[in-house]
Amino acid sequence: MRLEITKKADLALKAVFELDHAAGLVKGADLAGTIGTTIPFIAQVMKPLVVKGWVASEPGPTGGYRLDTDTSEISLLDLIEAVEGPTVDGSCVLRGTPCPVTEYCALHDAWCRARDALLAELANTKISDVEEGVHS
Repeated sequence: MRLEITKKADLALKAVFELDHAAGLVKGADLAGTIGTTIPFIAQVMKPLVVKGWVASEPGPTGGYRLDTDTSEISLLDLIEAVEGPTVDGSCVLRGTPCPVTEYCALHDAWCRARDALLAELANTKISDVEEGVHS
């Protein structure tokens, strides 16, 4: 597990914030401009959110994106993993490959506790919690 998120996850969170405050559909080009990305990249950012069913995508000249799930139902961990994939990949923080069961690295236990605490915090923090801090 790495201790960073990509620009794609950051843009996905910003897109959810914007859609949460939008009245109706938001065109992809408008959303891209608002959150600071390109029109081609917005589709890549939004696809995992559409697949999860959190965002509806309506094609065509009158189409766009609409948030279909309350932000209090989506955790930060859910969003990050939807966009970036699983956060726990079994890799050792020192080796980059899994620690052998018979030969854990020196940081194994401490790292696992810290990782689990971080993931629990992200799982318990809903997008609406973060959004309130951003927009208050």
